Amino acid sequence: MNHNEPYSAEYLKDILSSVKTIAMVGASPDKTKFSYGVLRVLHETGYDMIPVNPKPGIKEIRNLKVYPNLSAIDRPVDMVEVFRKSEDLYGIAEEAISIGAKVLWGQIGVINHDAAKIAEDAGLKVVMNRCPKIELFRPFWKPRLDLKI
Repeated sequence: MNHNEPYSAEYLKDILSSVKTIAMVGASPDKTKFSYGVLRVLHETGYDMIPVNPKPGIKEIRNLKVYPNLSAIDRPVDMVEVFRKSEDLYGIAEEAISIGAKVLWGQIGVINHDAAKIAEDAGLKVVMNRCPKIELFRPFWKPRLDLKI
């Protein structure tokens, strides 16, 4: 797949309607961080969210147990969502493959074509530089160009 081209609405819809369990690598307990907001919305929408953060003092985020890495998770993971630097995505892709994830999703700004290739070669669907929270609600956006600013 060419990740420089826009993803089709059907591709994104298929992913977001088929996954149930999402491990979020780079989840933060800080309510001002974007990852916290995305975790909150996806969790409240009904996804089984698994926060992943290696910092020793972080045990829970939103009453959800925090895991230090993907291999420590004690149940199957459908999707690995990544809030890390682009260069970290390759190692996370390797971990996602090893735990049997079905989707690797790089958050806005997270792009690594080598990581995408190894994930796709292993049978995972890949999305990069997109936010699942935004994509989840995109079908309901109806711009009102007649409103005053």
